[in-house]
Amino acid sequence: MPVLVDTNVLIDVLTDDPRWAEWSIAQLESNSVAGLVVNPVIYAELCFGSPSIGFVDDVVKRFGLTYQEIPRRGLFRAAKAFGQYRTRKGTKVSVLPDFFIGGHAEALGIPLLTRDTKRLRTYFPGVEVICPQQPERDK
Repeated sequence: MPVLVDTNVLIDVLTDDPRWAEWSIAQLESNSVAGLVVNPVIYAELCFGSPSIGFVDDVVKRFGLTYQEIPRRGLFRAAKAFGQYRTRKGTKVSVLPDFFIGGHAEALGIPLLTRDTKRLRTYFPGVEVICPQQPERDK
């Protein structure tokens, strides 16, 4: 079963983040056998700090990532999760990237490799999240 890779994991490696690069590299390596996937939202987030589309395409290739569209079921779930967020007094007015990413993972029943777990665990509790261990009080 492939693993959806969140942008923060890729940025950790690209920027050689002093706190997270080692963990992120280990996770990418250990999950690569299953297949690593990015979607349009993750791709666009990578583009933000990149000099060119060629650079981003090279990153996708170098990391062995497969580009995959978000299924309509995932988009539907993203919208519904965003509705829950708004009901809980969320202040953003457009569907957030985390909801598209969580909806994608949920629709396909695939794990998500990320360090950003708060929204995912709140709005997509059925998604298997591969993340750093956190003290019990932080979960």
